[in-house]
Amino acid sequence: MAPTNATYELYHDPWKFYDAILKDIEEARKYIYIETYKFGSGSIGERFRNILTKKSREGVEIKLLIDSWGTSVSSSFFNEMIKNEGEVRFFMKIKFFWDFFTKNHRRNHRKVIVIDDHITYLGSANIAGHSLNWREAMIRLDAGIAKDFRNVFLDHFALYNRYVFKKPVYTRLIKFEDFEIIRDVPSITRQNIKKRYVHLIKQAKEQVSLETPYFLPGHMLRKALIDAAKRDIDINVIIPKRSDVGLVDVIRNRYLGLLHKNKVKIWYYLPTNLHSKIMLVDNEIFCIGSANFDYRSFRYQHELMLQGKDTSIIGQFRGHISNTLLNCEPFSYEEWLKRPFIQKFIEWLFLPVRHLL
Repeated sequence: MAPTNATYELYHDPWKFYDAILKDIEEARKYIYIETYKFGSGSIGERFRNILTKKSREGVEIKLLIDSWGTSVSSSFFNEMIKNEGEVRFFMKIKFFWDFFTKNHRRNHRKVIVIDDHITYLGSANIAGHSLNWREAMIRLDAGIAKDFRNVFLDHFALYNRYVFKKPVYTRLIKFEDFEIIRDVPSITRQNIKKRYVHLIKQAKEQVSLETPYFLPGHMLRKALIDAAKRDIDINVIIPKRSDVGLVDVIRNRYLGLLHKNKVKIWYYLPTNLHSKIMLVDNEIFCIGSANFDYRSFRYQHELMLQGKDTSIIGQFRGHISNTLLNCEPFSYEEWLKRPFIQKFIEWLFLPVRHLL
């Protein structure tokens, strides 16, 4: 069990967790390490930039690792902070290789913040204004596992511009009490997070619930979901009715009819984009991180996931998923059968490149 002085809080409202993060940053005394896929130039990005600049003037160590493909700001956005010895690195800047698209497609999709060896945030949300209107899932851990996340960050901070490296070093499983940190780097064969999902679904005894914005599961995941449903496991897949990537929404339809026919329950979240990336198994095991349930995350991106069994976190996950379902409608197999020919054609046309979307 976790130490009695450890505290955990799951956020789905971006306004609340941005305020919580900024408060913790304001109180930082030693260091602030931030790794994110997107860092926006709007009001949210400016709030973070300004408070980080202030903390750098106070002598707090600042390190930012931002993906150069996903973000919209340049190093000049952080000039004042850099003058005060804050460090900003842009992960794998776009380069003109002979295999231009393949290598540049390997992005850092992780979202993690570590503060002063005791606070960690990780989950689905970037530091960007568009997240304010989405349903996210970010967890705050005030616990000793922050030291492990610090080391994970520093490993990645050193790796930021390297395309060739020893993958076992950067994908080693990390265990801390009831938690496990699962790391992925671009790989066709390793795919640790996907393999963990498959294992947990196969071992499920009663229930599996997952939320993901982009649902393009490969054969192993589809088979695991269908086999579990055939064992009378209650499988619930929650996806947005309309995500921010319309083409993925079209292509995913290719899978939904087959999954529904095999007793996998599909739910559409209606109010806005559902961007959370979580899974709950048997109300005993939770997973939260940056990886989407799709080929691209599992094959090509640097991802991070936390798995655990802490009962206080499990309760928050149950409440989060129950509240999500209150704003969902079930998948309609009849409407799926009636979808127009042009939609079916687009599904067929883009299916061969689904791993790049």
